[in-house]
Formats: sequence, C-alpha cells, structure tokens
Amino acid sequence: MARLTKRQDAFGRGIWDWCTGQWVGHETVERDDGWIALSPGSAAYFAEFADWSEHEKEAIRLAKGRVLDVGCGAGRVGLYLQKKGLEVTGIDNSPLAIKVCRMRGLKKAKVASITEFRSGAGAFDTIAMFGNNFGLTGNFRRARWLLRRFHRMSSPGARILAASADPYRTEVSEHLEYHRRNRRRGRMGGQIRIRVRYRKH
Repeated sequence: MARLTKRQDAFGRGIWDWCTGQWVGHETVERDDGWIALSPGSAAYFAEFADWSEHEKEAIRLAKGRVLDVGCGAGRVGLYLQKKGLEVTGIDNSPLAIKVCRMRGLKKAKVASITEFRSGAGAFDTIAMFGNNFGLTGNFRRARWLLRRFHRMSSPGARILAASADPYRTEVSEHLEYHRRNRRRGRMGGQIRIRVRYRKH
C-alpha cells in the first residue's frame, strides 16, 4: 500500500490540527453511494481513559504483554497501555497521526497499514483494534486472511481486543437501501467504502 500523500491524509491532518491548536471545522465522511455526514471531530482520538466508553474500559483490562495497536490514531490506547508498563507498537497508515503519536510520547509508532506491517512470529500478546477498527477486516474473505496473519504474529494465547459499530442497527432509509445495494453487488450488507475530507485534504 502506498504511503498517503499530504493531500490525501485528511484524517491525520485533523488530528495534527487538533493537537497543535489549529483545528478548523469538521471532517466530512462521504460514502460511495453519495451519503455525506459530519465526523464527531478529532477530540475523540485524544480522549482520556475516564471518557472512554464502558466497553472499551472493560476490554482494555484484558491487555497483556506486548501490544500491537492497530489504527492507533493519536495514540490514546497505546499511551494508556504504555503508562501501565506494557510494551506497545502503534501502527497507522496516516503519517501525521504517527507524528502526533511520537510527539505525545508513544515510543514505538510506525507508518504502516495492517496488510503491510511486518513483525516476527509470536511478537504480540495483545492486538488492540479500538475505534471501530475491527471494520478493517472488510469482508469475510479478508477477515479470514487477516486473522490468519494475526495468528502468525501472535504468541500462544494472544488476545484480540476489538470494537466496531453495528451497521445493521438502523432504521434510516438511505442506510437500509445501501445494505440492499451491497447485497445486489455480492457484498456484505454493512460493508462500506468511504472518503474522508478535511479542509483541502
């Protein structure tokens, strides 16, 4: 996967601007059927533990050993676990997000997507995928491939701590039509493709 250019890194630019006090407006999220919505904003990526959802607070207590934080964003999960004494590697395909992680003190932060990240066998005891990042599995076929990949880079008894939104809990007509459209195209109903925009990115 090619590294994002500065113009493409809308997500990272929003995080960078929030971190450096330059944040302007909101990210917009455009789905491939034309549906457009506002992102909640970049503040969520900096949330302290007290402000996490209850299911994230409960799940994070199961983290152990060496941790891979997938889609680490601004580093909220990695930094929390690092303070608890765990060895954390954060990865994100956003160069600016990784720059923010390093600036905030995450010791190991790498620009990489989960499909290209390389690690030794048995390297991790925990894989964290918070912030809807379990959605990176994409579809059934990719999920099986990715889970096999996680298995190769994990120790025996390793854990995956994952969170994702449920796209089927909706009564919005445009979302229901999108599900039907996906199924007609041979995709999972809730499988989405989106474009994120922020400022000119």
